[in-house]
Amino acid sequence: MTKSTQNAAATPSSSWHYWRGLSGWNFYFLVKFGLLWAGYLNFHAMQNLVFMAFLLFPLPNSRLHRWRQWIAIPIGIALFWHDTWLPGPESIMSQGSQIAGFSADYIWDLITRFINWQMVGAFFVLLVAWLFLNQWIRITVFVVAAMVWINLSTLVGPSFSLWPTGESSSSASASAAPAGSAPAAAASSAATSADIPAQTAAPTSDNLNAWLNSFYASESKRATAFPAQLPEDAQPFDLLVINICSLANSDLEAAALMQHPLWSHFDIRFSNFNSATSYSGPAAIRLLRASCGQPSHTSLYQPAGNQCYLFDNLSKLGFTQHLMLDHNGVFGDFLKEVRENGGMQSPLMDQSKLPVNLLSFDGSPVYDDLAVLNRWMQSPDIKPGGRSATFYNILPLHDGNHYPGQSKTADYKARGQKLFDELDAFFTELEKSGRKVMVVVVPEHGAALQGDKMQVSGLRDIPSPSITHVPAAIKFFGMKAPHQGTAIDISQPSSYLAISELVARAVDGKIFTEDSVDWSAFTSNLPQTAAVSENSNAVVVQYQGKPYVRLNGGAWVPYPQ
Repeated sequence: MTKSTQNAAATPSSSWHYWRGLSGWNFYFLVKFGLLWAGYLNFHAMQNLVFMAFLLFPLPNSRLHRWRQWIAIPIGIALFWHDTWLPGPESIMSQGSQIAGFSADYIWDLITRFINWQMVGAFFVLLVAWLFLNQWIRITVFVVAAMVWINLSTLVGPSFSLWPTGESSSSASASAAPAGSAPAAAASSAATSADIPAQTAAPTSDNLNAWLNSFYASESKRATAFPAQLPEDAQPFDLLVINICSLANSDLEAAALMQHPLWSHFDIRFSNFNSATSYSGPAAIRLLRASCGQPSHTSLYQPAGNQCYLFDNLSKLGFTQHLMLDHNGVFGDFLKEVRENGGMQSPLMDQSKLPVNLLSFDGSPVYDDLAVLNRWMQSPDIKPGGRSATFYNILPLHDGNHYPGQSKTADYKARGQKLFDELDAFFTELEKSGRKVMVVVVPEHGAALQGDKMQVSGLRDIPSPSITHVPAAIKFFGMKAPHQGTAIDISQPSSYLAISELVARAVDGKIFTEDSVDWSAFTSNLPQTAAVSENSNAVVVQYQGKPYVRLNGGAWVPYPQ
């Protein structure tokens, strides 16, 4: 064989021998595999496989190889972020103006929450193990094999799986079964309600999208039937709606406040109430629009029918509207949203000379709630014997609130104890006064005290069940025949429409003067609402007894437990 023939034969062969392996990228993928195995990633198997192929493709030219390494760094960071549950760029940009209003101390507090020292230690051990084994073992072979394994498990289902539970955390869990296949064995009790679209199809992405569309179509047809006018023998009373920020059932448990005496006051409690969002503005709008079925997040910022606005329905029946806050309502344009999208046009009740309890995360004052409530009691605009409806939004439990003169976030339990003590004292005074008042407590959303695999403590970008499952409750004061014993438990899946329905049933005020009240009839056949929660870029639904999440319009995946 001639020399030229040898070169011609060697050239094509040698050009495909530039398999340099993954080098330091091995550690990148090993970290991902560890997080995936522990359930902390929304892993996109095919995208990661393509990225790995991009890194492995042989490049004879060393300069091209170096350029590829530099190009791969931002791609790898972006893909890692995409694989986590962290808020996307759209969400961050939409919240940018609010984040800019945070104090420096609060921003630093948020940053430190993302540091899990146990996980940092585990990553360090993994790094040492990789550096040690890399001396004798070609790690790339095992990393590539693991990536192929994950992609195969995505295609063939959980029977072929890397995960200890035997169940993939990727979108394949929600899309492996073909559309229209047999229903899952476990179905939630909510799915049996006539108010809730049937949940019989398999939980694929297509079926979940179809079910969500049917849910909104069904909700758009529902509304509370208020009377055209009150009867002549109607009894005047006051309605006080207390909208508490950052209070969920999970927070009560975490802070050991579930047994506070406040909760013994209530006549009716909802044990399965969904606030449908994890942000204050949308929550307040949903409550103010409680008289219609649940709209989508986008629809909240579009005009609604007049019949949807709870306080407008009451105004037509002679109730005067009032608005109270224990804060200035500036942050996040809260007051603006309440007016523009919640239909609450009443002037803000006077806040002058109120004692300051806390400073908010943006440095603005949070007023003492007992002082605010006492001012409501003494207001010349809300006289006993008249009809009034007041919306009261309170902020002391919000993350980042701190005592004046201190920068550290105040302990949640201490703030909760004080707030509940003040509400308890106010309720006691109402009982003594004999004043006819219907108090409705509806928290906006939870504080996410404990966090989960998707979000660290305090992060609420994704409206998880632990954040939106809130302790709504109702108490009647000044009744001739008050409720006796423990509170009536409404255990069915409920939301704001059930609150509006109970207000409508009590709107004539006769419940205050009747010799006896049929509480069973009063609380029966309330409208049920499926657990659907939304923010601008995230949707969480309860389907067949299990939560599923969709981010940025992508595929549905099981909510990691």
